[in-house]
This record gives sequence, structure tokens and C-alpha cells, in this order.
Amino acid sequence: MTQPRKIIIDTDPGQDDAVAILLALASPEDLDVIGITTVAGNVPLDLTTRNARIICELAGKPQTRIFAGCDRPLAHELVTAEHVHGKTGLDGPVLPDPTMPVEDQHAVDFLIETLRNEPEGSVRLCPLGPLTNIATALQKAPDIAPRIAEIVLMGGAYFEVGNITPTAEFNIFVDPHAAEIVFKCGAPITVLPLDVTHKALVTKQRNDAFRALNSPVGTAVALMTDFFERFDIAKYGSEGAPLHDPCVIGYLLAPHMFSGRHINVEIETQSPLTMGMTVADWWGVTDRPPNANFIGDLEADQFFDLLTDRLRRL
Repeated sequence: MTQPRKIIIDTDPGQDDAVAILLALASPEDLDVIGITTVAGNVPLDLTTRNARIICELAGKPQTRIFAGCDRPLAHELVTAEHVHGKTGLDGPVLPDPTMPVEDQHAVDFLIETLRNEPEGSVRLCPLGPLTNIATALQKAPDIAPRIAEIVLMGGAYFEVGNITPTAEFNIFVDPHAAEIVFKCGAPITVLPLDVTHKALVTKQRNDAFRALNSPVGTAVALMTDFFERFDIAKYGSEGAPLHDPCVIGYLLAPHMFSGRHINVEIETQSPLTMGMTVADWWGVTDRPPNANFIGDLEADQFFDLLTDRLRRL
């Protein structure tokens, strides 16, 4: 029997982050969540850390180790997204205040220590928010880069352009300088951009399936997706809200459901007009060497079947 793969989820919950965390915690035979690190993004750090604790308790996994990380981007003021996620970041369900502790160690130090102590190539990093913690760890300890098995992240866009500016996706835009460090670090990178996450839509039928689980988790997920759906339907005219971050965990669990290309991705950090753009050389028109597996499509029905099936366990 194969051992579950060790992952660290780096996150700024967010309703879709919450669903991603639940999916990972529901899959212990596949994924060993050795820690959750929090970062400022969708809401400020104190709320993202609180929300991570709420979600672990909802999943019945209060023993999960949570580490608070960076409270601001490397070089910019923090931009948040309460207009999407509500003032708490988890608006929708009413969930109890968390009681589980946060670890004393800073998230960046936990990342460095773990990557140095675990066998080389045994830990995957799963960033679901701005890349500040990961970039800070790489800056502080460049020796960890070759020890990372893979960085599987939600961020960026190419054909779907941007969702916070005309050309930039939110996670990359919030800390483009961090994204540039990560994309240049040399570790294997898989990117789940808006191009694929906008195909993972919570239709009414899919949300009804969450609700039909008749569990605290199923009900909470249905209420969370109901809440942020109103924003996406109004903005994109789509039939439901895209579940961005769970695509990262879905990719780890069932990569055959996803397809993409190994291409070069550069991050724009200079232009005010296109700040945070992921310049993805999808057509191979430059001689820049490929540095990322850039996902473009998924089998949405299979993905939602897997998600609903796993959430049933919690």
C-alpha cells in the first residue's frame, strides 16, 4: 500500500479555500496534511488564521497543526476581497468560534524546518492564496527549493485574463513579487489558473448534492457556495460559482481529470497596467524555458463526484 503524500496547505480562507481544506482532510489515505500555514489575502491574517481553525474543527480534525504567517505582501499594501467572501471571509454558514490552538512557530519557519527535516522530494506545497509565505521561506532559506517535491498552486490566468484587474488573478496580484520568486525558484510547479477553475462551477444540481449529504460539512459547503455564488453569477453571467482552490487538491487526488501544458510562465511586476499578470507562453512563441505545468481543462462532473464523495466522510 502506498503511503499518503505529505502536503502543507498554505491558505487565506475564503470559502473555496475552506472546501479545499475539507477535501484534503477527508482524504487521509492519499494526503497527509502535515500543517496548514495561513497568509493575508482574501481577508487579513487574523481572520484567515481563525477561519482555518474553524474549518479544521468542522472537519473533526482539531489536531491539525496551524501556523500563522505573513500579514502583508513583500512590497505592496495588502489588497483583500471582502466584496467576494464577506467580512469574515467565511460568510454564509454560521459556524462556532474555534477553540483549537495556533502553533507558536511562524509559518515561514515551519516551512523551512519541515523541508529541511523531511526527506528530499517528500513534501508538496499547496498554496491557495498569495505566495508571500512561500517566497519568504525561499528568500530566507534558498537551500529548501531543491527539496520541494512540487508546488501545486491556485493562481494566475491566461485565456480567462483577470478577476481583480483586467489582466491579473487575485492571488498573484496581491503579491506579484512573491509570485515571481516562486516561479523562478526551480522547484516543479503545477498551476491551476482561472482557465481551469472557471470550469469547476457549482451549479444548482452540484450544490444540492452537497446539501443532500445531510451533515454539518455538507450544509456548510452548500451555504458557503451559495454565498459567494451571488458575486460570480453577477460578474460572469455563469451558472454558478467557480470552486477555485479545491482544484489544487482535486489535481493531487486525481491528476488524470486535468490537462494542460508544460510552458514558461513569467510574472509581471513592473507595469501598473498589467501588474500581477501571469504571462503564460501557451503557444511556445518565446525561447524561455518551461517552468510550470499550466492546467487548462478538467473533467468537471468527475471532479464534483469526487468532491461530494469525499465530503461525505466528514
